[in-house]
Amino acid sequence: MKIIKTPLPGCVVIEPVVHGDARGFFYESFHAGKFAEHGLDLRFVQGNVSRSARGVLRGLHYQWPNPQGKLVSVLEGEVYDVAVDIRVGSPTFGQWAAAVLSADNKRHFWIPEGFAHGFAVLSEHATFTYQCTALYDARADAGIRWNDAAIGVDWPIAEPILSDKDAKAPFLADVARERLPTYSP
Repeated sequence: MKIIKTPLPGCVVIEPVVHGDARGFFYESFHAGKFAEHGLDLRFVQGNVSRSARGVLRGLHYQWPNPQGKLVSVLEGEVYDVAVDIRVGSPTFGQWAAAVLSADNKRHFWIPEGFAHGFAVLSEHATFTYQCTALYDARADAGIRWNDAAIGVDWPIAEPILSDKDAKAPFLADVARERLPTYSP
């Protein structure tokens, strides 16, 4: 597998080795030992799958307390996937990184605890999967406004389809610091 670093330390894109022929293909979407060799010693406790139509934007979501790290990928379609560092005191606080994930490129994106996450669907529809390091906690569920100018994510969709929750999420500057993770080097 190939690890591609992003501008955000800890957030990486993972390209699996794909074995294929005329019959189809096979690849390991996760191998604890191989991931650990690259400094990704991960333990997942929850897996999720979602399906969304073209133009849907989900995010930017996070949990605090009880943060979740997420290993995300696309089983069908294509998305523009984004991670934002929201760890108070981090040298990259408020900065973002993105990757195009698709069924064709089979890439995964690792978003560690302490980062907000979102994606926009670029294809007719997308089936999205993510493995999480912590269980979903409704009391800790939180979000940042997808179009926060202070963050400046360059989304490829001008007028996305949003949930009410995402449309009304606060800007990062308006989130109380105790509702954000803290950076620890």
